[in-house]
Amino acid sequence: MSNIVIRPATPADLDIITEIYADAVVNGTASYELEPPGRAEMGARFATLAAGGFPYLAAEKDGAMLGYAYAGPFRPRPAYRFIVEDSVYVGPDAKGQGVGLKLMRSLIAAVEAAGFRQLVAVIGDGHADSASVRLHEKLGFRHSGRLEGSGYKHGRWLDTVFMQLSLNGGASVPPDQASLPERKFREGELKN
Repeated sequence: MSNIVIRPATPADLDIITEIYADAVVNGTASYELEPPGRAEMGARFATLAAGGFPYLAAEKDGAMLGYAYAGPFRPRPAYRFIVEDSVYVGPDAKGQGVGLKLMRSLIAAVEAAGFRQLVAVIGDGHADSASVRLHEKLGFRHSGRLEGSGYKHGRWLDTVFMQLSLNGGASVPPDQASLPERKFREGELKN
């Protein structure tokens, strides 16, 4: 898998992104959506994140897209501006090949470069042997909470696991005035 390329996702990737996410919604428990959103909705979500300056990455090999990852706001209130939530989805034929790990390493680097202080994973069906839990543990995320029975999908109750990775000194140092979240706040883009 050494010839996997991680690059910024573009609107041209949205058809494949929509397919990958639809598979995750229909066949998996990582997303608590019950019906897969269509291409227009996925395009709107992509545009919102891109307009906010959040990283949105694609993994490809030999011109075929294998998966994607992005970071977006954890919560809308401005005091949360230094924390982002990650999402990573890998196509069914690319699972178990290290694609998620490569995407997440690149996403962490992009989030850190932007000046965010915390990266949070909100993992649906977050049991201990979940691929997503194991991936985040491998990357240094620590467990920070669990919501038991928080979702019901595929005929069973699911727990949601919260995991967290501190970046750029985390909460031990004051905010960097030059960071993306602080600049956006000062420019008035983040409001109550």
